[in-house]
Amino acid sequence: MQGAILVLSGPSGAGKSTIINHAAPQIGEYYFSISTTTRQPRDGEQDGVDYYFVTHEQFEEGIKAGDFLEYATVHGNYYGTSLKPVNTALEEGKLVIFDIDVQGHRLVRAKMGDYVTSAFITPPTLAELEKRLYARATDDKSIIERRVKNAEEEIHAVNEFDFVIINDEIPKAAAEFATIANAARLKQSSEELENLVNTWHN
Repeated sequence: MQGAILVLSGPSGAGKSTIINHAAPQIGEYYFSISTTTRQPRDGEQDGVDYYFVTHEQFEEGIKAGDFLEYATVHGNYYGTSLKPVNTALEEGKLVIFDIDVQGHRLVRAKMGDYVTSAFITPPTLAELEKRLYARATDDKSIIERRVKNAEEEIHAVNEFDFVIINDEIPKAAAEFATIANAARLKQSSEELENLVNTWHN
């Protein structure tokens, strides 16, 4: 199997992690891209599992060295995707799954467009998203309000994605995700298509 990139975006609370976990048996070997951040770990978060936690200085050194596929500043902290593990996973023929925001999708698409398939995952309505965020009971009211505001802005970028998954029922959304993930592996890069044309004539 060839390596491929699948970018997932969508509001916090849309159920992206749940969908990936449900679909895992159907999508073969994959590497879930872990972001690098300068923010402090929250309770229960582990370095190398939830994020790679680094200092501001380390992150800025990485920027200068060109180590990041994409990065952004959010609420005073850096978040970014390190290139090395992504390239290793692609070389091993794995599907690389990103869970990044709309801005991150644009940057990854610009740099690695040939390999990228993308899907926007969202609950059916804004009201349903709010309901899920409050039901999770993991964030205070101000954070939930900020997440809702971000979601209202991000939904307008939905036409930039190859696919949209409406997460109304988990089994249905997971099945749609598995179909998209397996199709992503079949996507041919410009270089591969050029090679096909050249060998086809011989």
